[in-house]
Amino acid sequence: MGVETSETGDAAAATAAITAAGPGALVGIAVVPGLGVALATGDHRCLLSGWPAAAATTAEIDAACSPRWVWWTASTPADLLRAGATLTRCWDLRAVDRLLAGRWRTEPARMWARANGIDVHTIPRMGQLGLLDAPVDEGADGDDPVRPDGHLRPEWTSGGWADGLDRAARWAEVGLRLAALQHDELSRTGAAGDPLATARAESTAELLCVELERDGLPIDVPTAERLIGDVIGPRPQSPADDERARAERDAAVLEHAWGGGTVDLRNPAHVKAMLARIGLDLPDTRAWRLEEFRDRPLVAALLQWRKAERIATTFGYGWLDAHVGDDGRLRGEWSASDGAAGRMTAQAGLHNLPAELRSAVAAEAGHRFVRADLGQIEPRVLAAVSGDPALIAATAADDLYRPVATRLGVERPVAKVAVLAAMYGQTSGVAGQALRGMDAAYPAAMAYLRRADEQGQAGIDVRTVGGRLVRMSGDAPPAARGRYARNAMVQGAAAELFKMWAVTVRTRLADLGARVVLCLHDELLLHVPAPTAEEAAARLDEALGEAAARWRPGSGVRFVADVSVIDRWSDAKG
Repeated sequence: MGVETSETGDAAAATAAITAAGPGALVGIAVVPGLGVALATGDHRCLLSGWPAAAATTAEIDAACSPRWVWWTASTPADLLRAGATLTRCWDLRAVDRLLAGRWRTEPARMWARANGIDVHTIPRMGQLGLLDAPVDEGADGDDPVRPDGHLRPEWTSGGWADGLDRAARWAEVGLRLAALQHDELSRTGAAGDPLATARAESTAELLCVELERDGLPIDVPTAERLIGDVIGPRPQSPADDERARAERDAAVLEHAWGGGTVDLRNPAHVKAMLARIGLDLPDTRAWRLEEFRDRPLVAALLQWRKAERIATTFGYGWLDAHVGDDGRLRGEWSASDGAAGRMTAQAGLHNLPAELRSAVAAEAGHRFVRADLGQIEPRVLAAVSGDPALIAATAADDLYRPVATRLGVERPVAKVAVLAAMYGQTSGVAGQALRGMDAAYPAAMAYLRRADEQGQAGIDVRTVGGRLVRMSGDAPPAARGRYARNAMVQGAAAELFKMWAVTVRTRLADLGARVVLCLHDELLLHVPAPTAEEAAARLDEALGEAAARWRPGSGVRFVADVSVIDRWSDAKG
């Protein structure tokens, strides 16, 4: 393999090699902050020396050649983005390995061994003076990241790949080889959808996560402090103030309690006993169960206390100080896949911000939010993955549950329970009664769910329509495994569609200055310059149609989104 070296800021050699590969071609990339960037194509290794000039050159290549960057870890795009680079698309080796293997250990040595059919239990390890390394013939080039036995060298996987740009280029080249192996494996999954498209979307979702961490969510800090103060009082000036406010919140509940003794409101057993003394002998003290008894002063006070306690302990002044920067942006760690379901998740309260604080999420001056929420996504996904003609026909309606209710001959609320019960494997009580008629009305959808259930009960791994492997190992009872498999086939597919939509929106609206600032379950929140907000809203539906067609071509299912242009997150309806 020839080696092309580009001078600092001169992308000529790299651009020529990548242009020859064609738009969308896989290009390996490895970044050594402070030193430069190494690139690898099918027959060239290119070294861009100097930092941050190399990052700028990488951005120029991205804009000119539109490659799909192949990287080992999210630290690669994070380093480039911190240096001001903009990247368009990628192939994240960890994201694709998780999709294919259904496992969350994604160390380079493990990914490489698995893709090459090598026993992961024989992976060599670094030890004191190398004494723990497996014996191996070192006759081959010691600068080759791959040992003669096929394993990656532990001295490379433990960080040695970054000892110079030439080594980084070899590491990028090995990543390119792994991507090719993953590409071949995707074609053999037998998934009903397009696993290659899923892998690309999952990879770009990882890039989106890095951007979300960098950009943050706009917060109106004075409003946030006022809202927090409305619930838990003014900002404490000392630990004694904090303890005093805590005691006052407790006292507001306990003044309604009967009987003596100490009651710790943070102890469920104490709360259960306290409620029993006023005649409420409940199996547990969950909020939804207590809502039925809100007319009791003690219960009303307890529910209000819980809201305040959550704000005080999780979303109080300490949370604001720890996670909102001087620029008024809330930042937390993001993950593009939470496990079997494959949903995006975030830390620092980004995914469970209380409704009471949503009005503090405010667009900055000269900007607006565009908010979009997918409607009835999981039943529509069930229609697409099962190919059930009657359920597909029902998706033509804005409210899918109404034609379902008509077909079943029941009220809409019963129809909704029936569909949800089918997807979640609920068969008893109200759910069991609602399920009557579903087999006759939607035989293909029910058969699809039943097959997944049977596979799960038998301990057989399942694979979503997009190719994600969901493992059925573990000690759970067969019935529980069945419900898990049934749900994973729908929820996992829905997560894949959502991420495909999110990354499509990211790309198609970039020219409008739109930034995705929040991905919440089935909801997108974009921060957009005010003059382009309406245009951005109009393009969201187009992006949804494009994503759905790529995720499940020719399904005939209509997917819908509720789109609004707002100034504060709390302005959104629903």
